[in-house]
Amino acid sequence: MTEILIAALPLILLLGSLLLGHYPSCEAIVRLSERISSQTRRRSAPRAARRPRAPASFAACGGLLIGLCLARRPPPLAA
Repeated sequence: MTEILIAALPLILLLGSLLLGHYPSCEAIVRLSERISSQTRRRSAPRAARRPRAPASFAACGGLLIGLCLARRPPPLAA
């Protein structure tokens, strides 16, 4: 019984803090979102000067994907 209570203690503490209106790590989430938004604003100007890169990989999509799925090998040559 004690093992179950010890294992559930973090969940109980988190639930209790949420019910009391305190959101753990709320400030950390806000700081992280501000950091990410400031980085995207700084990087937007030099990015326009660079040439666009080709995609790293090519995956079939749309009509090409349907064509590849429906493609069949021709029958073997008669000897």
